[in-house]
Amino acid sequence: MWLWSQSLATAAVVQSRADLKAVLTDPVRGWSNNTTLSFPETPSFMTATERWTVYNPPTYRAAVSPGTEEDVMKTVKLAASLKIPFLATGGRHSYSTSLGDCRDGLAIDLSQLKSIEVNKNAETVTVGPGAIMDDILNPLYEAGLMLQTGTAWCPSVIGVTLGGGVGRFQGMYGLVVDALESVRIVTAEGNVVEASPRQNQDLFWGIRGAGANFGIITSATYKVHRLRNQGNIFTVDFTFPTAELSSQFFKAASDMGRDLPDEMAGNAFISFNSKTNQACRLLITQTVSNWMYYGTEEAGRRAMKPLYDIVARGGQHEDYYVGWNKLMNTTSGGLVSAICRPGHTWDIYSLNIRRFDPRAYDRVFAKLTELYTKFPGARGSSIQFDFYPGRAMRSKPSDATAWPWRDALGFLNAGMTWTEGDAAAKAAAQALGREVRRDVAATAGYPGMSVFINYARGDEKLEQIFSREKLPRLARLKKQWDRNHLFSFNMGLPTRYP
Repeated sequence: MWLWSQSLATAAVVQSRADLKAVLTDPVRGWSNNTTLSFPETPSFMTATERWTVYNPPTYRAAVSPGTEEDVMKTVKLAASLKIPFLATGGRHSYSTSLGDCRDGLAIDLSQLKSIEVNKNAETVTVGPGAIMDDILNPLYEAGLMLQTGTAWCPSVIGVTLGGGVGRFQGMYGLVVDALESVRIVTAEGNVVEASPRQNQDLFWGIRGAGANFGIITSATYKVHRLRNQGNIFTVDFTFPTAELSSQFFKAASDMGRDLPDEMAGNAFISFNSKTNQACRLLITQTVSNWMYYGTEEAGRRAMKPLYDIVARGGQHEDYYVGWNKLMNTTSGGLVSAICRPGHTWDIYSLNIRRFDPRAYDRVFAKLTELYTKFPGARGSSIQFDFYPGRAMRSKPSDATAWPWRDALGFLNAGMTWTEGDAAAKAAAQALGREVRRDVAATAGYPGMSVFINYARGDEKLEQIFSREKLPRLARLKKQWDRNHLFSFNMGLPTRYP
């Protein structure tokens, strides 16, 4: 269980909503014209606080949507002085259950700070904390540039970065965090400092993998890359509608995943097949998979030949060529766009994988089929496997950043959901999520369970998220920059380790 301090939450000054509203709206605050305040009774409150997943969400008495960096600083100082817990959010896409420990707090909604500055000559992009991945795709593409990204377009760029930023381009360019050149960060004192390889180097090391433990980043600058192949990507959606074909796919994908070309990556979803006869147990579950190759179609087809061979035995495929800026929105027929819809219940169980075991994935397929059969209310649940290249990621020294899992070749995400009010489906889905995570961990190639911070559910041990090797240095940084645990609801670090 977590070791972080909950002192802020438990020692918060007891104030009514009316009291906090009076404090925030007092003219003495001097908020900028662009800053907005919202409260539970106002329509704008949902806009400022709505999350991607509503499972175990934080609760708020009020929300501040700063229009300036200065008002971010002001909000942090005010919340600290009132001993009110707070969370700062950009895309509000994090799904850690630890966020739910923030009760009756203050939301700091950073969505207005979504500036994007592309410097074509310097090959950099500077973004604000409100910019999501989708916001930067076209500006970079039109400038002939790209940034390695995650798989989904809806999380905030900075939020993805702070947890490492795994994705399909890490074979060529490394993690998103590896592109980070500098940040401006509001600290627990309410001051702004810069962190980079030249300033506050230790802090810069810590934020690259330890998430939001040290402050609120108000600006981040990244090194970007010139487009290859005119930015065109060959990508294929595969569908394997039976257990036998799915088993063949996972064997082929596991073999491929051990030594993927830098230009290639894939993911797969074991999911409910709503298009077949639901009474037919053999066809109730399917595996859908998307693979991309950043290069020519000819080279991509050669690299994906093992998958095409399986399709010839009864699967389906759809091939297409897309610009880099369109990849996220077209994957698997727009599946990511459906997943990105906010306001749904998702309970996520995740793992790092450095050794693939297709037999374990066959068992996952069978268990998910059983869940779908017995509990129709859980049929929205799906299991995702990622197969990513890692040469550029692994080329960095292990101590280059706080992100500890540079030997991972893939990832598991068990996204469990259920119909609201269906207690039996909820219990079964959560039990399966824990079971899948435990079973796959036994074959994943690590001594025990491991998961990086952006994928962590919140019930893991500190060592399973940050690694035993990184924790002493991270604890010293926590003590230096946030000894009172203002920033500790998102996988909070201790100030001493061990």
